[in-house]
Amino acid sequence: MRKTDYNGQTYWQNEIKAGKLKGHKMSKDTVQEDVVVSMEYTLHVDKEEIDSSKGQDPLQFLAGHGNIISGLEREMIGMKVGESKDVIIAPEDGYGEFDEEAFMNVPRDNFPKDIPVEEGTELTVKDDSGQSRYARIDTVDGDTVTLNFNHPLAGDELHFNVKVVGLREPTDEELEHGHVHQDGHSH
Repeated sequence: MRKTDYNGQTYWQNEIKAGKLKGHKMSKDTVQEDVVVSMEYTLHVDKEEIDSSKGQDPLQFLAGHGNIISGLEREMIGMKVGESKDVIIAPEDGYGEFDEEAFMNVPRDNFPKDIPVEEGTELTVKDDSGQSRYARIDTVDGDTVTLNFNHPLAGDELHFNVKVVGLREPTDEELEHGHVHQDGHSH
């Protein structure tokens, strides 16, 4: 028999989410929602290494909160500390398909003087609703600058090697904010 609370969620779902189930302690020794994961990784695209945590602190993220690409997070669910895995992420589960419509021509004189107007310059711009968006200068043709709003890895198949090097309970503040707080972090 399933009990239902006032929000329509089942009692059992709430108990599991709270980390308990009628005397059974939920194990936090695997990657799962609401666990802080520390991972080492290497990313290859077209057999070329393009990113790695080698020589750096491990990447930390709060599982289940959209801190990393969905395809990688889904593949890591259930992994334990010390476990490694090779994962291939399709574009739709990574940075999306390349969108031929995600370009905009902007007059060169719309750019502030302190921004280098040259191919490859990465920018953060505000859209009509005031949201920040990533863009990079694709081409400069006279007085016209073409911005590309695709992520640089859009359309690419991503080949990750990941290793879980640590798991821990998040703080209440991390859960409330939906991301890991590291040294020097403030809002």
